[in-house]
Amino acid sequence: MRTLPTPRLTLPVTERDHIRGPATALVTLVEYGDYECPYCGMAHPVVEALRRALGNRLRVVFRHFPLAQMHPHAQDAAEAAEAAAAQDKFWEMHDTLYTHQHALDEAHLVRYAIALGVDPMRVRRALAEDLYLDRVREDFISGARSGVNGTPTFFIQGIRYDGRPEFEPLMGALEAAAEQNVRGV
Repeated sequence: MRTLPTPRLTLPVTERDHIRGPATALVTLVEYGDYECPYCGMAHPVVEALRRALGNRLRVVFRHFPLAQMHPHAQDAAEAAEAAAAQDKFWEMHDTLYTHQHALDEAHLVRYAIALGVDPMRVRRALAEDLYLDRVREDFISGARSGVNGTPTFFIQGIRYDGRPEFEPLMGALEAAAEQNVRGV
């Protein structure tokens, strides 16, 4: 019986990515997510709890994977996050979008921008002119090439994690990867 290889991240983490945590962290967790996906919404506090628990030992990367056919506001939310990123407010917008994922129409996206100190006119322009469409598509395509077919999808040290997106299983997988990294395996 032939087993299929575990999918790997095809696009390495670089400065183009949205990153929380130091480059020197023992382990990197890459998430492909959709701001309107209820499962991503449930995974968001789990990732935050992992960040708190692991501190500087964990680097978290977020990449867009909007499932626009199922989630009609996901693409605009991703582009609004990129518009916020252009004003050094990606993570603030990211967290806000997950906190309010049931209200992601343009009017709400603009309100969130104002609340975060992001220029609302730049967000409106970005959405109207699809200024960040290519950036979001790059993430989506890299995810598809890496074996992402739903959200959230996580990669630990570049290898797709196929376990449950819950605290205990993810923490176990992250700690095992960190231990392997320390041992040089």
